[in-house]
Amino acid sequence: MMNMFPVRNFSLTLLGAALLTLCATAGAQSSQSLQQMSQNPDDWVMPGGNYAVTRYSALDQIDASNVKNLHVAWTMSTGTLRGQEGQPLVVGDMMYFESSYPNYVYAVDLNNVGKIVWKSNIPQDAFAETVACCDVVNRGVAYADGMIFANLLDGRLYAFDAKTGKVKWSARNADPKIGQTMTMAPLVVHDEVLTGVSGAEFGVRGYLTAYDIHSGKQMWRAYSEGPDSDIMFNPAKTINAATGKPVGKDSSLKTWKGDQWKLGGGTTWGWYSYDPKLNLVYYGTGNPGTWNPTARPGDNAWSMSIIARNPDTGEAAWAFQMTPHDGWDYDGVNESILTDTTIDGKTIPTLTHFDRNGFAYVLDRRDGHLLAAHSFIPNLNWASKIDLETGRPVVNPDKMTKEGVNVKDICPGSQGGKDQQPASYDPNTRLFYTGTNYICEDYQAFAAKYKAGFPYVGAIVRMYRPNNGNIGGRFIAFDPVTGKTKWAINDQYQDWSGTLTTKGGIAFYGTLTGWFRAVDLDTGKILWQFKAPSGIVGNPIAYQHDGKEYVAILTGVGGWGAIGLSNGLTKATAGLGAVNATAALGDYTNLGGALFVFALGDNAVPDNNMPSQRSVAQTPANTGTKAEQVAEHSTH
Repeated sequence: MMNMFPVRNFSLTLLGAALLTLCATAGAQSSQSLQQMSQNPDDWVMPGGNYAVTRYSALDQIDASNVKNLHVAWTMSTGTLRGQEGQPLVVGDMMYFESSYPNYVYAVDLNNVGKIVWKSNIPQDAFAETVACCDVVNRGVAYADGMIFANLLDGRLYAFDAKTGKVKWSARNADPKIGQTMTMAPLVVHDEVLTGVSGAEFGVRGYLTAYDIHSGKQMWRAYSEGPDSDIMFNPAKTINAATGKPVGKDSSLKTWKGDQWKLGGGTTWGWYSYDPKLNLVYYGTGNPGTWNPTARPGDNAWSMSIIARNPDTGEAAWAFQMTPHDGWDYDGVNESILTDTTIDGKTIPTLTHFDRNGFAYVLDRRDGHLLAAHSFIPNLNWASKIDLETGRPVVNPDKMTKEGVNVKDICPGSQGGKDQQPASYDPNTRLFYTGTNYICEDYQAFAAKYKAGFPYVGAIVRMYRPNNGNIGGRFIAFDPVTGKTKWAINDQYQDWSGTLTTKGGIAFYGTLTGWFRAVDLDTGKILWQFKAPSGIVGNPIAYQHDGKEYVAILTGVGGWGAIGLSNGLTKATAGLGAVNATAALGDYTNLGGALFVFALGDNAVPDNNMPSQRSVAQTPANTGTKAEQVAEHSTH
């Protein structure tokens, strides 16, 4: 364990000090280079498009007036069947992406579409597949300094030469034997690649780890719960954002009973963002260990939290806990989107976070101070509001779960008002666009015993669409400062794909039933849609090659949203309660991973000795199921 307060040797020679300065400068230049690359709209060099994870493209060749002419340019199989929750990267003339397990990593030449320059196929520990709680998904690769960084499900982080695919190094970051897996996309900051761990449902204690991008050496590891040295909190400097004061000694240990923190959950399988000016990395932590809240009295800090850290040292600057003493599995791992927001005439550097618990939080990202918190779903009932003075939810006691009691009609269900499916921000409308879940649940907690590598859940859950209805998801345009929904599109099942917004005035997203859509940012009108062979849980990107704009999306149904279909489960309470909510999804789609790339015009296929083709699968926007044609314009 790295010492949080190392004793410094002040007898460094001048030469040694100069070398340290050069190393620090080199790291800063590496980060600056990646940041500069992300400003080029022709490429897509980070999982979220940029460090702020806005998932916005400044390209406007495809716009609201011509998107109806979008056609398939080219496609490619991922080689796997299960859920594809990531997105491609585009760096110059190359595209890179990673499939679901067994985690093939591909490099594709955009000058010669159909040519796979290299493909990784690294044998994995097969046990990892058995402890992946919510499908064997992967959320994408990272790029820096001529290298591609990829997490494998069995807990290893790899650095590949971007040109050749040769493995430059690998690091063991997790151990499937004790329930640890890796599903998140890494993020490179300075000369470090940051990655996390999955597996809270197996009693895994979460952490974020930094590795040197050139050697694979572990630089630091910060846990979500435990002693101050483990969580890398400075009791006198790290701020509890809810109070605005230093956290004090043992801020985590004081909120757990006995050694329960050792099985504390708080895993870090979501998205990471970074502010170069403040030099802070932001990420969320997941649910506390065991879903039975009776077994772990206290706030269970710092699960269910947003944490800001210095990427060079790992030390935490501040932490904000969204759902203290979680009783619903409302993981806090969703993305934190960094924008500047004007509030009461003042422009503030903010962080916007659509949490699983159904509230959208706006924080001052300098210190975590809570500025606004509004429900972004219409049926939230587990809490009445977020108290802006304390930062804590005002919990409805009738919806608080407890051991031995079947608490019914909790909204949202454990998949949340929104799960990891990432939102997008549009700087022109200044609104956020995101898919959401419209589901509720019954939740019965029970006592669970821990055994390494075995489920440590402690709850029987059954999720369902409210009022036995045919609406399970909503795609929305939302203002998190006012709490107003400008418009919403109702969908048959949870909207589990990420969102892309573009300067062309369009939002792109996909549905679990396989419709990929272009939507007018101002009105919510569906301008175009395409029926993919399999449901969509991936995240669209835009890029430009040889002067032509393309939109790409990974398709392939799966993830927790479609766990019944992907894993062949039929019992209503299986899949951690998710199966019942999508029991008939197999009537609309099937398994199968593929990459789809779209462009304007009949001659959409790049000229690489391949014949031009018209897409026979493109459909007018007024087709699809009746439930998916309903556009509801509302505010709440």
